[in-house]
Formats: sequence, structure tokens, C-alpha cells
Amino acid sequence: MTSGLDRRAELREFLRSRRARLRPEDVSLPSYGRRRVPGLRREELAQLAGVSYAYYARLEQGYGETMSAEVLDAVARALRLNDEERGHLIRLAQPERDATPQAVPPPQRLRPTVQHLLDTIGVPAYVVSRRLDVLGWNRLAAVVFGDWAQLPPQERNVARLIFLWPETRDRFVHPDGPARRVVGALRMNAGKSPADPHFASLIQELSQKSEEFRQLWARHEVSCGSAGESVRMRHPLVGEFDLVHEPLALPGGAPMRLTTYHAEPGSPSEEALRTLASWEMESRR
Repeated sequence: MTSGLDRRAELREFLRSRRARLRPEDVSLPSYGRRRVPGLRREELAQLAGVSYAYYARLEQGYGETMSAEVLDAVARALRLNDEERGHLIRLAQPERDATPQAVPPPQRLRPTVQHLLDTIGVPAYVVSRRLDVLGWNRLAAVVFGDWAQLPPQERNVARLIFLWPETRDRFVHPDGPARRVVGALRMNAGKSPADPHFASLIQELSQKSEEFRQLWARHEVSCGSAGESVRMRHPLVGEFDLVHEPLALPGGAPMRLTTYHAEPGSPSEEALRTLASWEMESRR
């Protein structure tokens, strides 16, 4: 099996990508001469962070273990990192500072009570692991996103479904947004467990089979996704409709997340979802 991610390489590329998105005028610095690559130079970032060039260069080379918390915080401020990106920086530079270190987990199973919860929820819902493996779903989710029961368990992964399984991807009218969010979540979760070889294997497979994934992964974006975002779906029976997704962390054991999708009350989308629910019930009779 593929070994885990190279934490130092991840740190190096993450810092370079964040530096590349800033221009001197963005941070009130003068711009001198033509630049071979976009963004701030190392010395400019070091100046903004209040550290020496050599000190910052060592961090960008992947050696963050000896850096103080104050230096990392100063670099995060200079790079204008949000809370998710700052946490990612700290986990990569100094994993011992992470308040919730996550070891390589054993294979996860869904508790029967959680599956029962899924079955009783009246909206599309599914549960994923930290690796984004789909551990369970309800019948309405299968109607909306595609029948994942057709796939072997090892292929039921949200990232694989978005990038490699057309039946799920084609249900999104604008798949670029979900694809970007999935890559951001995958990078964030992989950063929490860089030693987990399953992350490295998944990333390697997706990079080999999907040019879109390769390009998104190279951006080094980090995000767990925003709750309450609306996604536009399509279904052969009802056409296009909008759903709002809400992710919820499940307590107990290894990290799992329940994601539900609902329609705005009284909207045409709610009527479309109700039609799909009725159709699914009729098909079981």
C-alpha cells in the first residue's frame, strides 16, 4: 500500500501556494521589477511576518518543528490565512500542537442506530468517514445522487463519486462547486492524518484518473465546506431543483459526519423532492 503523505512537502507547497495568491499591492508593499512567478517573494513575506528571510525560508522548506507558536501565527497573519488554513498550517508544521491528533483509524462501520436514523429522515442523507468513505445512506439519497449500492464498498467514496462516477456527478447541474469543496475537505482531513496510507492511495488514484482533480489538488485549498450552501440538482423525473446541505458531526468513536439535504419550505424544489420521495415509495411496492 502507498505510504502516507509527505508532511514536509505538503507544508512547503501549501506555503508557496498561499504566498502566490498575494500581490505586493494587496499588503501595501512596493512592487519592484518583473516577477518570474506570481505573488509575494519569500523576502517580502518574511518582512511582513517580522522574521528573517533565512528563518522563513527554513519553514518553507518544510522544517517547522523548531518554529515558535508566535512565528507560525505571524506567518499565518502575513499570508492572510483563514481559520481553516491556519489550522492546516499548524498541523503540517507542528502536528504535536494539534489539540486533536488523529491516528490512522481502523476500518469504520456504521452503528445500526445511525442507519436507523438515516432510514427515518425524510430528506436525502448519508454518513461519511474522515476519509470521505460513504458508510451509509438512505433510499432518498440513492434516488437523488444515484444508486451507490451498485458499487463495491471500496468505491463508495465521495471524492471518487464526484470525479470518477458519472451517475453521481451528472446529478449536479454545476459540479465544479461540489468538486472544489470535496478536494478542500480531502486535503484538510489528510493534513490531520498525514501518516494514513489510505489518503495517499486515494489521492494518487484520483490524480491519475482525473485531470480536474489534479488541477484542483494543485491549488492547495483547505476547507471543510460551508453549512447551508445551496446546490442545484437534476433528476430525469422532476428536472432541476435546489437543495441545501447541512453537515453534522456525529459523536463517539472515529470522526463521522452526517450530511442532509433539504429544500426550502414551500418552494418548487420542495415539491420536486416530495415527488421523488413518493416515486421511491411506489417503486418499492
